[in-house]
Amino acid sequence: MSTAAERPLWTPSRERIQQATLTAFRLEAEKRWQIDLLDYAALYAWSVARPEQFWVSVWEDGGVIGERGEVALEDGHRMPGARWFPQARLNFAQNLLRSRDAGDALVFWGEDRVKDRLSHGELYRRVARFAAALREQGVGKGDRVAAYMPNMPETVIAMLAAASLGAIFTSASPDFGVQGVLDRFGQTEPKVLLACDGYHYNGKVVDCLGKLAEIVPQLPSLRRVVVVPYVQAKHALQGIPHALWLADFVAPHQSVTEIAFEPLPFDHPLYIMYSSGTTGVPKCIVHCAGGALLQHLKEHRLHSDVKPGDRVFYFTTCGWMMWNWLVSGLAAGATLMLYDGSPFAAGNRILFDYADAEGMTHFGTSAKFIDAAAKFGLKPRETHRLDTLRALMSTGSPLVPEGFDYVYRDIKSDIQLSSISGGTDILSCFVLGNPVLPVWRGEIQCRGLGLAVDVWDDEGRPVREEKGELVCTQPFPAMPVGFWKDDDGSKYRAAYFERFEGVWCHGDFCEITAHDGLIIYGRSDATLNPGGVRIGTAEIYRQVEKLHEVVEAIVIGQDWPPQQPSDVRVVLFVKLREGLALDEALADRIKRTIRDNTTPRHVPAKVLQVADIPRTKSGKIVELAVRNVVHERPVKNQEALANPEALAFFQGRPELQD
Repeated sequence: MSTAAERPLWTPSRERIQQATLTAFRLEAEKRWQIDLLDYAALYAWSVARPEQFWVSVWEDGGVIGERGEVALEDGHRMPGARWFPQARLNFAQNLLRSRDAGDALVFWGEDRVKDRLSHGELYRRVARFAAALREQGVGKGDRVAAYMPNMPETVIAMLAAASLGAIFTSASPDFGVQGVLDRFGQTEPKVLLACDGYHYNGKVVDCLGKLAEIVPQLPSLRRVVVVPYVQAKHALQGIPHALWLADFVAPHQSVTEIAFEPLPFDHPLYIMYSSGTTGVPKCIVHCAGGALLQHLKEHRLHSDVKPGDRVFYFTTCGWMMWNWLVSGLAAGATLMLYDGSPFAAGNRILFDYADAEGMTHFGTSAKFIDAAAKFGLKPRETHRLDTLRALMSTGSPLVPEGFDYVYRDIKSDIQLSSISGGTDILSCFVLGNPVLPVWRGEIQCRGLGLAVDVWDDEGRPVREEKGELVCTQPFPAMPVGFWKDDDGSKYRAAYFERFEGVWCHGDFCEITAHDGLIIYGRSDATLNPGGVRIGTAEIYRQVEKLHEVVEAIVIGQDWPPQQPSDVRVVLFVKLREGLALDEALADRIKRTIRDNTTPRHVPAKVLQVADIPRTKSGKIVELAVRNVVHERPVKNQEALANPEALAFFQGRPELQD
């Protein structure tokens, strides 16, 4: 007889499985290719055994606008080097601007201060005008258009306008400092920069024009700076070279109502994304239009069950790849729910208020938000209807099993909880949710269709129910075109293909479970090695953050002893609730909790209190930066951090010398 622990937290109903787009896709693939695909396992196996058939089916299922050509995959044995749909011609923006009706395309909340919405028809018209204005500035194929913007409608408009012309779009959020922007846009040399005059955060207005006045003179490639008056204050732009208000930029093109979409190759560059940059100047990762479109159509329609008319939200900034992922929801016929500001505005309720007010169907957030909501004692199940909500997605860091419990106990019991994981490197997910499979506590539901994901040990052998490296053994369309200005591809190959030749090694320490799900234990480069045994940092965080007193934690391996290191010892730093101090009793309880639920090797040699924990702009804690500080090594690019001042709490600690 099965126990509660052996049962899934959620199982889709028969009706939900029958109505899922994934089910329709599977049945259509059976007819199209004359094969038997009895369940998801069979569908997944076919998708990696016959990838050329699978991706043709994704193209057809998604109704891609464009010429596909006869060849789906060329040089499929090469990784990198394979080419997808080499004869194809399409335009990314055209596939996102299919509708011109009066239904909502974009809904926007700027905390509880600003609200806006655009119909599909109005979005199309605004993109048409912006594209005409870009063309007048000489922007064309391969030119860069940059946005230093919040997640708001004008950013989506600029991206679509750039893509319609074949220009490359790149973005950063307005909380980046001057050097952080220059480290990114200085490498990619945009012709046009879209920026806001300021933004709202936690009820306050933050000015951006001062930073713009410093940034623009150091970007000699710029021909025009377009400023969006978001905070609605009256400003002068005289101190910013090439600057115009948005209204003045598009004013000469008010009569333009049509877009001349450029038909482009499948692998034409669409986005330049940036690595976090915490170990040096950020890498500039180039993603192609066709790969982003097919991969996102697959993830939205098949894995997330996004249907036309659904209302999809992800809490993200324009400095995180989840913004690019969210925007592609237009291609699936979804309304995008955009948000800018603190996720805990309006008494911590703002995002759940938004969900109710706008009939949200898909709620995307981070594991840290879910953990914080639980610690705040939020119980949306009791305070909000959430009757339209079908799926909740979590990424940014591993969602611990207790986070799964919280969602089903205090948010909604009948919901597809999709813990997802991938990254900027692929602009998408390797492992993610599935509307026809159960949700098991602490596990990501499945590997992504069309991605030959495996877990290998250090010798390159596949393992099951054991920890190892996440790899992808075959090419896939969402692989980067390459890195910007890496003409011979050496930096690109070094980043992903050196560990196992010809195989993508992603850098995640993980496990494939008995349910064929995944557990991510942390980044491989941050794993701990006390006594030569690899430990994932997420295993420790899961135990520590269960404690009421602990708000957050960060753990590193310290070379030990300092003068002549022969081993590594585990050091845990904790941020406690306001007003609390770490004493011996609490430190002992932390260690005992870790020991009782993991192994003696997981127990930290030291537990130290800090006032804050450094993180990237997208909210990820930076274990490598902290480790460098502890070892008195430089942190090369502190501009990449949201709170670089927090590094000071880890410097020169005498407790780390004994």
